[in-house]
Amino acid sequence: MEASYDSDARKRPVNLTLNADLVDRVRATTDNLSGVVEKLLADYLEQQRLARLNQQRIADETCAMWNAFHDKHGSLADEFSPL
Repeated sequence: MEASYDSDARKRPVNLTLNADLVDRVRATTDNLSGVVEKLLADYLEQQRLARLNQQRIADETCAMWNAFHDKHGSLADEFSPL
């Protein structure tokens, strides 16, 4: 999977407020807390990108279905005369 961000960009220090026990437990499993957080953020970013694409696909399908309905049956307002 290709990264949806520039993985070669410079590293920038940031301040995060995290649960101390959680940080201690993660540090017991890895020396690279920054790498773990970066991977989690990248995964989250990809998940959100895919969700947006899926929402767009659903909207496109809905528009296509409505257009097909309109082509077959006409407008629902056709039976009413304009004022």
